[in-house]
Amino acid sequence: MNQTDWLSRTELLVGKEKLELLKNAHVLVVGLGGVGAYAAEMICRAGVGRMTIVDGDTIHPSNRNRQLIALCSTQDKPKASQMASRLKDINPDLDLFAIDKYLRDEATVELLKQPFDYVIDAIDTLSPKIYLIYHCVKNKLRIVSSMGSGGKFDPEQIHIDDISNSYNCKLAYLLRKRLHKLGVQSGVKVVYSTEQVAKETITLCENERNKKSIIGTISYMPPIFGCFMASVVIHDLLGQKFSN
Repeated sequence: MNQTDWLSRTELLVGKEKLELLKNAHVLVVGLGGVGAYAAEMICRAGVGRMTIVDGDTIHPSNRNRQLIALCSTQDKPKASQMASRLKDINPDLDLFAIDKYLRDEATVELLKQPFDYVIDAIDTLSPKIYLIYHCVKNKLRIVSSMGSGGKFDPEQIHIDDISNSYNCKLAYLLRKRLHKLGVQSGVKVVYSTEQVAKETITLCENERNKKSIIGTISYMPPIFGCFMASVVIHDLLGQKFSN
């Protein structure tokens, strides 16, 4: 079996020339939780030839209800290395760089000196999320950012749009407010849901790194967010437009 046979159906859909565009692209995925891991896998399965993945967290039992790499057998293991093994098992020829640390401040600036073709932001914490988005815009790097999938049930209320057009999403509101202060009004694609979050789905927490609260989640919503993000990246890399 030819090594490229596994992409034969992708080539049938997009054509040989566009498949080469994907093979020559370099995509950065920051955050490998419920959203980011699915986005990373869909990017890999589409045939993107080079990826950098970043996450400093380990796999917790509570991740198993929604996260791709969360299994009994992977509990307490680093997300970055587990995701890297999975991606290489899909495509052994993938040029992959896995970073096992939380991305923030100067580490973000240093990483973004690379000429990424696209950046996927699946960070949960507000400050590093804003920092990543701002420096992507500053460096003229294309980016798609995930808003909150927690507390949501209805996939039909998920949207893809520029952040300036987002509404009924608290995280998007906070990001717009902070980014406006940094001079960023638009130019950031987001995946978000207009579904309202019920107060009873949120609980305050202690002893959770980078988290002040926990929001209830259902199995399918974060993966759908991740797949939507991957679709944005693939469409843009191929120069295709979403049909209305």
